[in-house]
Amino acid sequence: MSTLILGDFVFQDFEIPEVLPFGGDQRLAIKKLVGGTRVIDALGTDPRPIEWSGIFFPTAAQSAIDRALTLQQMRDAAQPVALSWDELYLLVYIRTFEPEVRSGRIPYRITCEVLQDLTAPAYADAIDDADDLINGDLDSANTLTSSVGDSTLTSLMSSVSSAVSSVSTFVGASLSTVASVLQPINSAMQRVSALIASTDTTLASVGVPAGVLPSVSIASNVSIFTAQLTACSTQTSLLQLSGLLGRMTTNLGQINSSGRTVTVGGGNLFDIAAKEYGDASAWTQIAQANNLSDPTLVGVTTLIIPPYNNGTSGGILSS
Repeated sequence: MSTLILGDFVFQDFEIPEVLPFGGDQRLAIKKLVGGTRVIDALGTDPRPIEWSGIFFPTAAQSAIDRALTLQQMRDAAQPVALSWDELYLLVYIRTFEPEVRSGRIPYRITCEVLQDLTAPAYADAIDDADDLINGDLDSANTLTSSVGDSTLTSLMSSVSSAVSSVSTFVGASLSTVASVLQPINSAMQRVSALIASTDTTLASVGVPAGVLPSVSIASNVSIFTAQLTACSTQTSLLQLSGLLGRMTTNLGQINSSGRTVTVGGGNLFDIAAKEYGDASAWTQIAQANNLSDPTLVGVTTLIIPPYNNGTSGGILSS
């Protein structure tokens, strides 16, 4: 059964409705021009009231009337309260509360006006974070390393894998943590560069097509030809591996040197900071980077996500 909570009031059993409608409109300013052209400006969402009904029965701790009076007191207080239902999380005012006293039970109907929708935004196209980028490139790099078959490179890439696996998360990682991973990557890149140079030498060692020379034996020609084929195949893998290691270096270097952007549809900075930094109180860092004072986002918004700074977290936006 779903959990429905309003403020600190937890609904139980028949008090919980089967249906809880939510959503609402997108406010649009529509201009109809000559020739049938339409210009539409989106003005932001307009959430519909949240309405539901149920029946209060006595519980082990409270009578039905006591439970109804608790909600009536919440309405009379005229204060915003949190409403949560499964993944929905809203800040609401209780506009109407209509209980009916009947024998042994109290049916009720309640209407709440939405002040803020704090539900975590759904990322239609999930943006990879630093962990996704680094680990994804590392998996591909290890596959290419196996195809190259160089024992020295295999050993160096094993050190890279160990360094990466020792980091719990690269999101907001310190400079020292980033440096501990960059060092083995640089060593692996140096080995890749040496192997690329070696394959270049092999491919350039014979100046005739396919490396076939009439003045040498067939066995020697076959050996040369085989070496060139192997070098050509290996060089392709090495060039791809060099690109992956270079991209890992770039991504690691950007963790604490520059911000990036994400585009979201509505939501709030608390949830975005929790996803990007693992720290909801760091919403102020995103707010300051985007000249925002309100954590609630309306409409489609592109945000700058600055590097995480643990020293400025705390959930209070400085003036």
